[in-house]
Amino acid sequence: MTDTTEKAAAPPAPGPAAPGPAPAPRTARLWRGATPWLFLLAPLSLLIVFTYAPIANMVAYSFTDWDGVSPELNYTGTGNYTELLTRSDLFEVFWVSGYYLAASVVQIAAALYFATVLSFNVRFRNFFKGVLFFPYLINGVAIGFVFLYFFQDGGTLDSVLSLFGVHTDHAWLGTPASANTSLAAVSVWRYLGLNFVLFLGAIQSIPGELYEAAELDGANRWHQFRHIIAPGIKPVLSLTVILSISGSLSVFEIPYIMTGGATGTETFVIQTVKLAFQFNKTGLASAAAVVLLLIVLAVTWVQRRLVPDDRVDLV
Repeated sequence: MTDTTEKAAAPPAPGPAAPGPAPAPRTARLWRGATPWLFLLAPLSLLIVFTYAPIANMVAYSFTDWDGVSPELNYTGTGNYTELLTRSDLFEVFWVSGYYLAASVVQIAAALYFATVLSFNVRFRNFFKGVLFFPYLINGVAIGFVFLYFFQDGGTLDSVLSLFGVHTDHAWLGTPASANTSLAAVSVWRYLGLNFVLFLGAIQSIPGELYEAAELDGANRWHQFRHIIAPGIKPVLSLTVILSISGSLSVFEIPYIMTGGATGTETFVIQTVKLAFQFNKTGLASAAAVVLLLIVLAVTWVQRRLVPDDRVDLV
């Protein structure tokens, strides 16, 4: 082998290593780290200004005798809370929430039934989805006025019953039992669509292969609901229970529009509003609002402890 051949066969001498990517400047790294917080700045500011700041003011007012008008307010300590806990009439209105709590059970059961049925291949299912969800889109004030005429003497309900030969002179909003039952039925009609959409979305998120495997094993619709749908929507079911309980404790819109709290239909929120704006006891009303907030948080905490939000894995 000649010297020329040896030089040609020899590997080339290693040259200088290629330079790696230059590190980002310090300013660029700072902007990169601050970018997520800049995006969160606007929503956090709105949350603090319109949620946490009013709650803090409400808690502060609950320890005063402010009337809501006067620029002066006196510190009363826990006097408002003592009055709330010692006056039984201020807590008797919670019995009205029992009607709405019972109605929420019907509401959840009906929403779960319709969501399960319409999750399968049913004729006109898109039409029925719209029909069920439409009441939730209507303004609550409009619903209150519509059903006020619906339940009045000789109104729509009495006219429909007369078509079937049922004639009644019953005042649907005339007694506490019938009035609260009627108002609770209106709340079922209005909020059924919300729970229906929540359940339907949860059911449709379940993999379709599970239904196919269940059908191959001979499972009917009830078996599919019991062993696939029910475990798969457990987190959403827990959420709807929390929303229903808190909603039944803080009912305001429909009874306030339809009866104004008369005929034994006054709820805790209506009573709180009257304390603040009718009797000018803003301090006592603020204490009542704080108590309601604590009750809702306590109920939510108990429910979460009894039914923990475990991760569902069906596959």
